[in-house]
Amino acid sequence: MTSGGFSTGGNPALCHCERLRRYHARNRETGPLDSAHLGPSLSAMSLFRPDLLTKYDAAGPRYTSYPTAVQFTDTFDTAHYHRAAADPGAASADLSLYFHIPFCDTVCFYCGCNKIATKNRAHARPYLDRLKRELVLQAACFDTTRAVSQLHWGGGTPTFLSHDEMAELMTATAESFRLLPDAQAEYSIEVDPREASAETIGVLRDLGFNRLSFGVQDFDLRVQQAINRVQPLKTTQTVMSAARAEGFKSISVDLIYGLPYQTVESFSRTLDTIITLAPDRLSVFGYAHMPAVFKMQRQMDEATLPSPAVRLAILERVIEKLTEAGYVYIGMDHFALPHDELAVAQRAGTLHRNFQGYSTQADCDLIGLGVSSIGKVGDVYAQNAKDMAGYAAAIDRGELAIARGIQLNADDRLRRDIITEIMCQFSLRFDALEAAYGIRFEAAFASELERLKSLEADGLVKVNHDGIEVLPDGRLLVRNVAMIFDRYLAGNAKQRFSRTI
Repeated sequence: MTSGGFSTGGNPALCHCERLRRYHARNRETGPLDSAHLGPSLSAMSLFRPDLLTKYDAAGPRYTSYPTAVQFTDTFDTAHYHRAAADPGAASADLSLYFHIPFCDTVCFYCGCNKIATKNRAHARPYLDRLKRELVLQAACFDTTRAVSQLHWGGGTPTFLSHDEMAELMTATAESFRLLPDAQAEYSIEVDPREASAETIGVLRDLGFNRLSFGVQDFDLRVQQAINRVQPLKTTQTVMSAARAEGFKSISVDLIYGLPYQTVESFSRTLDTIITLAPDRLSVFGYAHMPAVFKMQRQMDEATLPSPAVRLAILERVIEKLTEAGYVYIGMDHFALPHDELAVAQRAGTLHRNFQGYSTQADCDLIGLGVSSIGKVGDVYAQNAKDMAGYAAAIDRGELAIARGIQLNADDRLRRDIITEIMCQFSLRFDALEAAYGIRFEAAFASELERLKSLEADGLVKVNHDGIEVLPDGRLLVRNVAMIFDRYLAGNAKQRFSRTI
């Protein structure tokens, strides 16, 4: 059959889930084009090339999905979601649950998340009640004998909920879905250290969470004041120490470069402190200043933002210090110690991306719960209403709160696998894709291969008859490589995406 401009070939009755499993199995058997791309040692690579980073710096997707959320439409038929959820062909795949808790006690000026700033904790009660009803509605769509092997609470600030409310939500989750035991699952939560005591960390571990992500951004007081997030070092140390004492399996920390008043020297001090704290993984994001989209960013003085040259110099220092400290470059903004699950998955060729970023599991159906959350079920992406009124109204009617989404066509599925492999493995084997999809890669993607020639001339990639390898000079620009295969990008307003550097 033909869809989206190419012929899928092969057996038309072969379901996509099975095709995808065969593709990943074959890719693991044949191995990467170059084993050096697994767990690279950045200190041995010419990773940082200011000339290329400047030349290729452009707005583009982060590819937590393909197609990206820009392609979601409000004409999406929720019947597609129900059919995908009930598809017996996906019955062997585990489930992943994402809960969006939108409340924040205070607003960080840089933040672009869907959030509600309030000091009134009473707002949590009606939201929690609706989340519990949504759990029941979602569970009715699925075979709930399927195991939940991933669970994540994001926000906002999930610990805005009281200890009792968090326990109530986790109990309701276990009543609706089959949660795997601690040793077999990843249960993670985003924590604002200003909102969590050592007691809170203990409660989270008792509830079943075994992985934590802490927001830090910067330890410099002047920067913290400019972004409206004053967080003393002792506050962060307290929760990290508590997490280690409680036996959390992975501790992640978020930093941001490009914020007001940051300099190479000041951010170096933050890096030195973080290295001393030794989190298992780090996300070091480049700040995206988009005040036309995120009004709260207007509270910051643009004149205090570091120049592009300073941002690049800070990034260079990040790479230098983290690699010297033994962190492995995972991709984009992510670093991990060699023992961390992300680094292990990268070495094994099983790294994946989803709406929370890099992940260790590829075959989960993701169920989004709460306002604005996004799920991926089979070949469907579905997003809940972004506003609280719309979300509440749907749940109160006894309906799922899905407001927009997209059903992938054959071309979308193929390109999703291509982009995922490039983003996660820095490598793409043509034979694995050809066997899984019944195509000839060089014929199906002749125009994309032609466009890759300029990147190849600059040393970002190597292309031959076997596949594509992202070279050391191109790894920080892996989004640019993936963008070559995004057929929607030309029609999108690129300013809606963050810049690649």
